Amino acid sequence: MRKPELAAAIAEKADLTKDQANRVLNAVLEEITHALNRKDSVTLVGFGTFLQRHRGARTGKNPQTGEPVKIKASNTVAFKPGKSLKDAVN
Repeated sequence: MRKPELAAAIAEKADLTKDQANRVLNAVLEEITHALNRKDSVTLVGFGTFLQRHRGARTGKNPQTGEPVKIKASNTVAFKPGKSLKDAVN
């Protein structure tokens, strides 16, 4: 499912227009992004938690030449699913 399909499903379930549902979805995603940018975690009870994780600098390997390559430290986003989500998937 892609973003337009998700917005259409939200519109149908929440009795909104597709435009309104798309604005709501964009607002939710924007707020999650801003919270992660501030290094806050976002917990949606029953669904899961989005959090920012730091990946330290490390040495990798170029797959074509086999030479070692330095990989810079970076931040990434992690998602920990909640119990309800895990149960629904299994």
